Amino acid sequence: MNSFLDILVKYNDILNSFVWSKVGVWLLIATGILLTILTKAFQVTHFKHWMKKTVGSLFDSKVKGHTDDKASISQFQALCTALAATVGVGNIAGVAAAIMTGGPGAVFWMWVAAFFGMMTNYSENILGIYFRRKNHADEWSGGAMYYLEDGLGGYKGMKGLGKALAVIFAVCAALASFGIGNMGQVNKIVINFTSAFRIPALSDVVLYSTESGSVTLYMFLVGAVLMLVVGVVILGGLQRIAAVAEKIIPFMVVVYIVGALIIIFGNVTVIPHAFKAIFGMAFTKQAAWGGAAGITLKTIVTMGCKRGVFSNEAGLGSSVMVHSNSNVLEPVKQGIWGIFEVFADTIVVCTMTALTILTSGVINLETGEAVTDSDSTLVAEAFNSVFRIGNIELGRYFIALAILLFAFTTILGWSHYGSKAVEYLAGEKAPLVTKIYKVLFVFMILSGALMTSSIAWDISDTFNGLMMLPNLIGVISLSPLILKLTKNYTDRRIKGKTDVRPMLSHFPEIEEENIKKIEETGEE
Repeated sequence: MNSFLDILVKYNDILNSFVWSKVGVWLLIATGILLTILTKAFQVTHFKHWMKKTVGSLFDSKVKGHTDDKASISQFQALCTALAATVGVGNIAGVAAAIMTGGPGAVFWMWVAAFFGMMTNYSENILGIYFRRKNHADEWSGGAMYYLEDGLGGYKGMKGLGKALAVIFAVCAALASFGIGNMGQVNKIVINFTSAFRIPALSDVVLYSTESGSVTLYMFLVGAVLMLVVGVVILGGLQRIAAVAEKIIPFMVVVYIVGALIIIFGNVTVIPHAFKAIFGMAFTKQAAWGGAAGITLKTIVTMGCKRGVFSNEAGLGSSVMVHSNSNVLEPVKQGIWGIFEVFADTIVVCTMTALTILTSGVINLETGEAVTDSDSTLVAEAFNSVFRIGNIELGRYFIALAILLFAFTTILGWSHYGSKAVEYLAGEKAPLVTKIYKVLFVFMILSGALMTSSIAWDISDTFNGLMMLPNLIGVISLSPLILKLTKNYTDRRIKGKTDVRPMLSHFPEIEEENIKKIEETGEE
């Protein structure tokens, strides 16, 4: 068994390196740059507009209010469900791993990936709304598989390629949902929770041991509870997932940011040194950076971009599947929420984690020496630097709870992504197959709690990359349409032109229905 796992790890590493280092990262950045140029840097030139339509509209009942239409969820619920899947372990352990592997300079490349990723996510969401259609349950279904099949496949001679790439994307999304969206998240929850809130009577009962570690009764029980709670939510459908997400996400993000800001401003004199390290090591490494000895510029760029994508998922085509369930009629309006999603996830939350690590003293900015070799415990130590009462390490408890909530909501979000991918692959048998998928997804949670190896996480990382490639091909090929949709929106909604007909859907019958709704409701 061990020899099989060794072979699996070996070939997965080769494929992962090819997908991410040799192709994925560069295609990802190139796509973001292309879309930024085509839209005339929409994320910058229309900053005031998209902030007004996102943060500025959170108290608008049309945005936040629940919809009576069972086929959709509110724009705010769509955002929260998408953030539920993206704001996760990557915002804590992922950022720490990037810094420990690629040095502080990796944070700069996370920002670069996020800046251009805003327009990639924007474009994905536009296409998701434009090409969505109703499924067997009269719910909206959208995602990369649909704009690959109907968009790319709609070009002359591209039908076969579009369909093939759509199937590849859906298969990889379904498989990744079990790893990075399930077992990997659960494993992080269980390890951090049982370590922080140790109960000797349960922790000392070892169920079995492997070369990678031991599984205790405590881990099994935490996994079982998670399985039950997640099962209740997931089996209740998207409406229940969205309802849970909109309550947890705002709360946990605000609390985490407040905690991080207390540490950062508590070490305010170190902030300039932290930024100096980030910018100074973004293009070259200092010889003294012992913690990242031997790293190259390529490693710094790759780690920063890779962890940035792992955090905000821009370019994967994953969050499109829930944004497409929004009750919004205008594609670009949901695309704007995609910009905000990346901004909130990486520019805000990940930056808070990075500055917390770099200002708290848990890493020596001159030598690179860290107080621990574990990415998640590194952040816990950073919080312990301030949140500690005597020998009571409150920071460790805080991070354990943060990871619990972050990873829990990630599981919910990815369960929806996986079910949508399976729905596409199953075709007419979708009602039965998606139910089987959801039940299997719930049971796999317990497997994640009992894992002693990171192989599921590593393989899922590869599947993420394999999702990204067909999605980006689709987005690039449909960039002329993205430009048209953006211009159509800006002409009507920003420049105030009244003689421009809206572009709302690829399907004429949905287009006419949406235009009629806009005329009746006066929606802006």
